[in-house]
Amino acid sequence: MEVSMTLWVLTVVGLAALIGIDFLVGRKPHEVSVKEAGVWTLVWIALAGLFGLGLLLFGGGQPAGEFFAGYITEKSLSVDNLFIFVLIMAKFAVPALYQQRVLLVGVLIALVLRAVFIAAGAAIVTSFSWVFYLFGAFLIWTAWKLVQEARADDEGEEEFEENRLLKAAERRFGVADRYHGTKLWIRRNGKRIMTPMLVVMLAIGTTDILFALDSIPAIFGLTQDPYIVFTANAFALMGLRQLYFVLGGLLEKLVHLSYGLSVILGFIGVKLVLHALHESGVPVPEISTPVSLGVICVVLVVTTVTSLMASRKQAAGAAATGTAGAGKKETVDV
Repeated sequence: MEVSMTLWVLTVVGLAALIGIDFLVGRKPHEVSVKEAGVWTLVWIALAGLFGLGLLLFGGGQPAGEFFAGYITEKSLSVDNLFIFVLIMAKFAVPALYQQRVLLVGVLIALVLRAVFIAAGAAIVTSFSWVFYLFGAFLIWTAWKLVQEARADDEGEEEFEENRLLKAAERRFGVADRYHGTKLWIRRNGKRIMTPMLVVMLAIGTTDILFALDSIPAIFGLTQDPYIVFTANAFALMGLRQLYFVLGGLLEKLVHLSYGLSVILGFIGVKLVLHALHESGVPVPEISTPVSLGVICVVLVVTTVTSLMASRKQAAGAAATGTAGAGKKETVDV
């Protein structure tokens, strides 16, 4: 898909305007209700849908299909980010009043960092076709690692650990011992130090780099168009703040999400390897965009359904055990 510089500029300006509107709406610190978050989640999904329809009308079915496949993939991978966001919020004891501001700025940092990754990835893909072998192998390895981590998480609770960049910033500037509203910097004894608000924003933004290491190769496995890669990532990330409040406790019920994401990453990894072999002249079949979109959607639906069924069964088992224990205790007391 040929994209002019004018279209690039208009797209970036349009996305910046949407981010500005989102910031103005949430500029006043407040606890976000599920209703408010739900409405804005639907708004962001609708905007992504309208953008995809625009691509269909002006670019054709191929770009539109690649955008929707990329958007759904990035959205599903971003849901996995929310688990880490929950851990970060808990570790830094972020008051509910300020969580929406933290997420807004944190996601904005993540979007800027991803734009850098996308630009680098596009340059590499254009110059070296063999990189698809590396991307494919990396995604297959990541899929296997994700399964191993999911099994480990079933045996114990996961904890958030600060990355080196964040630790270095804390040592360099110092951190206040409490929140000071939405202030990012304060002065103490004549020295300018960071507030926990800035620290948690940096934690969310920089932690996303780790997720970008698999999500960027994944979307390049669906399309090599930098414009589609960037817009799919942008729309997936910009609705992430509202999705955090919508899902809430539901995240704990998505017990099979990691397994579903591993299947998706593994599938895209295989798709990349087949594409690389095809480009090298090996007569192997390639997986089309409609097939990729269908597989991704089916895996997510099956994963969600089985997760909810497993969570319901687990809750019922816990309730039955609690009832039996109470009955046994009552018998002993009598």
